[in-house]
Amino acid sequence: MSDRFDKGMQVRRAVLGDAHVDRAEAAKTAFDEPFQTLITEGAWGTVWASDAITLRERSMLTLALLAATGNFEEIPMHIRATARTGASRQDVLEAFQHVAIYAGVPRANHALKLARQTFAEMEEDSK
Repeated sequence: MSDRFDKGMQVRRAVLGDAHVDRAEAAKTAFDEPFQTLITEGAWGTVWASDAITLRERSMLTLALLAATGNFEEIPMHIRATARTGASRQDVLEAFQHVAIYAGVPRANHALKLARQTFAEMEEDSK
């Protein structure tokens, strides 16, 4: 594999956690392996690996963009990642308030619902 892939896997594990990445890797098939390589190198090995902004800021941007574009299925995963990126609950709220103003209240409202549910699950899991 490439250096970018290796860096991407390192950053992916740091942000999402070993358990999540191990599950994703175990579910990978020959069919979707090229796609998994693409996102590991591109998203994780290039964008997330850049030190131009912090992981906290990147986390907030990612959550806002997911909500603004209606890609809600990945919001819980990225809410869980806030435990590793340093984005606080207040940061998440601020990001979704921006979504409400610039992309629409219904999208922000749904994202907040997902965030509340996920934070509650995280609290329960930590008990």
